[in-house]
Amino acid sequence: MTYAKSKLQTLEAIYQKGYESDMANRVLDKLIQLEIDNARCDLAELKASLKSFETRYKMSSENFFDRFHKGELGDEADFFEWSATYDMHRSALERFSKLSGASL
Repeated sequence: MTYAKSKLQTLEAIYQKGYESDMANRVLDKLIQLEIDNARCDLAELKASLKSFETRYKMSSENFFDRFHKGELGDEADFFEWSATYDMHRSALERFSKLSGASL
């Protein structure tokens, strides 16, 4: 178990027993906001990279990803990089979505 996960589980356990702290709540809100901001920056960078591939190869990343994984495209190094970038973008989008929901 990682250090952070252990600490979060400890905090969760005491919160479940009724402990509530304004300071801890503020710190958690700020931490989540920082992570949202980081995810937003990651998404912007990844989106720019995807746009570059889409322009170069004249197809959407979604279409490329589907075709690439069906084996319909070659095995150029660019295609592996594009696929990895698309995977990272989807992960960052999921992270952003979960964090945004947590900040409500």
